[in-house]
Amino acid sequence: MRSIWNGSISFGLVSIPVKLYSGSEDRRLELDMLDRRDNARIRYKRVNEDTGKEVEWKDIVKGFKKDEDYVVLEKEDFEKANMKKSKTIDIEEFIDEAEVADVLFKKPYFLEPQKEGGKSYNLLREALKKTKKLGVATFVMRQKEHLSLIGVYKNALVLHAIRFADEIRNPSDLKLSKSKVKKNEVDMAISLIEQYTSDFDFKKYKDVYNAQLLKIINSKATGKKPEIEDFESEPTPARDLMSKLKASLEKKKKTKAS
Repeated sequence: MRSIWNGSISFGLVSIPVKLYSGSEDRRLELDMLDRRDNARIRYKRVNEDTGKEVEWKDIVKGFKKDEDYVVLEKEDFEKANMKKSKTIDIEEFIDEAEVADVLFKKPYFLEPQKEGGKSYNLLREALKKTKKLGVATFVMRQKEHLSLIGVYKNALVLHAIRFADEIRNPSDLKLSKSKVKKNEVDMAISLIEQYTSDFDFKKYKDVYNAQLLKIINSKATGKKPEIEDFESEPTPARDLMSKLKASLEKKKKTKAS
């Protein structure tokens, strides 16, 4: 793995030099965009709006439009905006793991201790394990400030980039139903949830979509028509809720018994 950020974690007066690594990877198949007429590959070009000529990466800068002109920003300008946060993951407080809503999580990153940081890294890891707390931290990476939570995963410190409050849309804009549900329906749904409750093991969940898509690709490459399983989902009418819940419960009980 290649580190994508080098700096340090700080909590109180303790400073831990670390390297940051992406903790996840995209499993999508690599697909090219083609012209339907001749299968020629479509390529993106960085073109100067005035001249129409292609621009090399070395000649591209970032700019902020102010009034009618652009203010050009260089690499050092981004670093100067907050030198400390560009180099330090600063833990500002600790919270209980259970306090965090899942909707906040965006992406995990692994933290690795650098030279001289091993003992302080282990100290923070063991303290977080025993207290079941998460460190709330902010830092700057790729010209963006990130709010994050630091916890432990498989004996390594993991940083979860989370969303700021103003990045979460207000669900009050949704058109939610005002239909009332009966107590016996809720009780039956709770029974069904309890029947389906088990210890979470994410190893048993596999990404099957890519494998199925690859089957279709291989099938089409040999000139065969891919076999596709038809599926349609129909909404359950309100009057059928109880019967569907009962049937689901019976089906689950039979599965567990077999």
